[in-house]
Amino acid sequence: MKAKAKPSNAQPALVVDSEVVRQIRQHARSSSTTEVCGVLIGQDHDHRIDVAACIEGQNAEEAGAHVTFTQDTWEHIYAVKDQKYPEERIVGWYHSHPGFGVFLSDHDTFIHKNFFSSPGQVAWVFDPHSDEEGCFGWVGGRIERLKQIGVVDRRGGEEAQEGERAETGAAHGVDDEAIPAQREKEIGPIKIRRRAADKTTESSDSSLERLVSRVFFYLAASALGFALAWYVFPRVVVMPVLLDPRTGQVIDLQTGQVVGEPKAKAEAAGPAVAPKPDANNAGQPSSSNPDGKKGNDAQPK
Repeated sequence: MKAKAKPSNAQPALVVDSEVVRQIRQHARSSSTTEVCGVLIGQDHDHRIDVAACIEGQNAEEAGAHVTFTQDTWEHIYAVKDQKYPEERIVGWYHSHPGFGVFLSDHDTFIHKNFFSSPGQVAWVFDPHSDEEGCFGWVGGRIERLKQIGVVDRRGGEEAQEGERAETGAAHGVDDEAIPAQREKEIGPIKIRRRAADKTTESSDSSLERLVSRVFFYLAASALGFALAWYVFPRVVVMPVLLDPRTGQVIDLQTGQVVGEPKAKAEAAGPAVAPKPDANNAGQPSSSNPDGKKGNDAQPK
């Protein structure tokens, strides 16, 4: 019986095949509202964990905030593993967090501690909403997020062979005249970008129109306010007046003739006083009596 590996205080290095990462993302994006799960297949040795494949967890209890491996799920996993990966072992598990971010919940921690308790087993988490992903592993008997994660393309190093894919339609019995139509389909996304640019231009034009309409509205309101003030409130009209410097009398600007005294000077002079009779003419009859008689003496006796 193989002895259980002792926990290490150093984080293990994780190396994942690029095809495994692609399959995990594809499985997680197949369900944007519920969590999905699966297991990781590979080898672990010398504080290094190599993930070469993955198996989807079918018939699992999937919910919006948690996922659970059922008995049917484990039967399917071991059947696929014995058939396709008999020399490999289960080095961890993966599950999705649709819209939750990358972390391990209490339910996830319970699953990892009870079903993936080996120091060489990890937990991969992927959020299909934000495309954020990360991995957690055992470090000194506790679960930590791993820092050293490498994605490797196993097919790297293959020689690029010419003629594997035909670039023209002649190889498939298609005339070259049909190629422009295919190119137009490929250029389709450019039209979408143009429409987006048109929307941006329309929005900027509408903003400019709103600004111009506001300016005209404020100008019209100001003009209406000035017109109302002109007709409602009293106005003071200043008229120039020409005065004679010696007499102080008002002179008409057009004719140059004296038209009267200033109102202020006339008011200061006071009311007019009747002239007193002359002493030499005291015995003369009044002009009001042509016969020269006074009072009752004018009447015949």
